[in-house]
Amino acid sequence: MTRKLVPAWFLDVFTENFGLPPGVGTGAFVLLLVSGVAAGVFFYQSAPPTTITISTGPEGSLFQTNALQYAKILARNGVKLKILPSHGSLENIERLARPGNRVDIGFIQGGITNAVDPDHLVSLGSVSYEPLFVFYRAEKEVRWLSEFDGKKVAIGPVGSGARTLALTLLATNGITPGGPAELLDLDADAAADALLNRQVDAAFFMADSASSRVLRQLLRTPDIHLYDFSQADAYTRRIRYLHKLEMPMGSIDFAKNIPNRSIHLVGPTVELIARTSLHPALSDLLLETAREVHGRATLFQRRGEFPSAMESEFRLSDQAIRYYRSGQTLLYRSLPFWLASLLNRSLLVIVPLVVVLLPALPVLPAIFTWQMRRSINRWYRALLVLEREIALGWNHERHDEFVKRLEEIEQAVNQMKIPASFGDQFYELRGHIHFVRLRLVNTAPKKTG
Repeated sequence: MTRKLVPAWFLDVFTENFGLPPGVGTGAFVLLLVSGVAAGVFFYQSAPPTTITISTGPEGSLFQTNALQYAKILARNGVKLKILPSHGSLENIERLARPGNRVDIGFIQGGITNAVDPDHLVSLGSVSYEPLFVFYRAEKEVRWLSEFDGKKVAIGPVGSGARTLALTLLATNGITPGGPAELLDLDADAAADALLNRQVDAAFFMADSASSRVLRQLLRTPDIHLYDFSQADAYTRRIRYLHKLEMPMGSIDFAKNIPNRSIHLVGPTVELIARTSLHPALSDLLLETAREVHGRATLFQRRGEFPSAMESEFRLSDQAIRYYRSGQTLLYRSLPFWLASLLNRSLLVIVPLVVVLLPALPVLPAIFTWQMRRSINRWYRALLVLEREIALGWNHERHDEFVKRLEEIEQAVNQMKIPASFGDQFYELRGHIHFVRLRLVNTAPKKTG
């Protein structure tokens, strides 16, 4: 049944040209068929997915705004980005760490690990600074965070980077949950309203949970002040993932000189975190997208400063390390993403086959030629021995033995599978068998009447 499925021309290659039995040709066909199917499956499965999911932040947050820009750029390359809103960095990292969650990447504020196993997550690098904004109402300037003890302070909702960092900073100043200070888990909009309506004394905001609209509104409200981290250097040395940042005087509004002096801030970087299963081609594409979105100069960063391979709590992926060292690979740098991906996968299939087959190709004909000559020479050797014995030891008693041995040689030769390329040597052998038969006949004495 199997042989009926094998093309006749394929079997002819083995039977007619190589003199091999049909079973060998059938086996070769099955092997090639299995290899072709395996190569096809690998080619299909190694294709980068056309849809990925990112976990961002609340509606209107900077994380959400950046994700929308990512989506537009990725769409140009045939990749759809599904944006999944969240409460912020903490929820993003929890989604990535949970195996059943179909989230591929997420924006994570530095310092947010929540005891997550880092082995299944990798960093593609830092994409921006994320300053912490602390707004407050007071009759005089607040110089130290410890002055908020005993006050009502909105620290951000559970799952937000603002809340996590607020708790860390307040704890270094002796302010902890359950103490004199009332720490409220309000989201950015609710915290801003509470501060504007004098329901809280201070509020912590970060880009993963607060919109730029909320921050600008607070900066322009005369009775609300932005806290100046005069101890910024000390904080960055105590908490290693923090960076000292500066909001220059007048940077929000030159005409109204907002702020009216340079303000020192602290903040971590935002990392683009991915699962280790992220396709390598998507890693490059995402980093190129990040370069387009985050590479421009902003209030807190220089042009081209991000994305960068800053030190991280998560190890940089191998693809990211290679990208930061040498940029995109030649194919992805020179061709559209879909075409580069197609050619790259084709090379992954073809190159191993070439590496295996090329050294074998010159050897196989030599082995086959040696085998065929060995088969022919075997019977030449038997024929030479027989001819020598006929010449030196013929007698009536051995005549029948010589005839029988010659017939056995001839029968064995006639049953050989000889390819057409060795046809001349085959027929020469048969001619020499005939020559020995004539010699045997001529050696025997003629009967006389």
